[in-house]
Amino acid sequence: MRNQDHAAGSRPAGASDEASSARAVREMFDRIAPRYDLLNHVLSCNVDRLWWRRTARRFRHILERPDARVLDICCGTGDMTMALLRLRPTGVEPPPEPVVAADFAPAMLERARRKLAGRPARVTEADALHLPFADGSLDLITTAFGFRNLANYRAGLEEFSRVLAPGGEAGILDFSEPGGVVGKLYAFYFRRVLPAVGSWLSRDRGAYGYLPESVQRFPRPEAMLEMMRQAGFVDVEWTPYSFGIAGLWRGVKAVA
Repeated sequence: MRNQDHAAGSRPAGASDEASSARAVREMFDRIAPRYDLLNHVLSCNVDRLWWRRTARRFRHILERPDARVLDICCGTGDMTMALLRLRPTGVEPPPEPVVAADFAPAMLERARRKLAGRPARVTEADALHLPFADGSLDLITTAFGFRNLANYRAGLEEFSRVLAPGGEAGILDFSEPGGVVGKLYAFYFRRVLPAVGSWLSRDRGAYGYLPESVQRFPRPEAMLEMMRQAGFVDVEWTPYSFGIAGLWRGVKAVA
């Protein structure tokens, strides 16, 4: 049954509170980091690349500003960051502000550092629930398939709102559960096929058993939008991708 306490956040097997949930998620992503990119592309049939690019294009109006201060939190190995960087201006003086790529799993972050080497990005370790940024200091925050893993969804949205400048925007790309026939077919793949294949390729049964459970626990689109409003966002919207398998939640921090 879908969890009705939408603020609760992720609860991997064996976790009893926010601290143990965060620890379990960090350890899990550190374990699967060596095969993370391969698994993402194989299990999504490379559709994930299209989702990152589409998300980045939604924020083109911010990314094309050289002075825009951009954070990609829960960056994993840096694929969403790469999509953002493709839309940053080049050949301008002074050079544009670097995109900050942040994650709290060291093994994932090490792969992001290698992928982003030589690009206008700054890679740093950070927890999405305790961001090391001043109030109102960012213009854009994105997160791709990471927000769902936070130990407290409401606290994550409030932290995003805290560090965004008035008028700044947040984009949360994550999985959803489509309805209808597509939903039934996808549910079979997501709950039966994907965990089996993912566990075999990664040699980590727990991680890919956790994935469908985390999606089932995640708030439905309208519930997420309401939480975003309560956290201080306006003009909130959800755009489904690929029949609702994934989607982009977007909001603008209210101007006082």
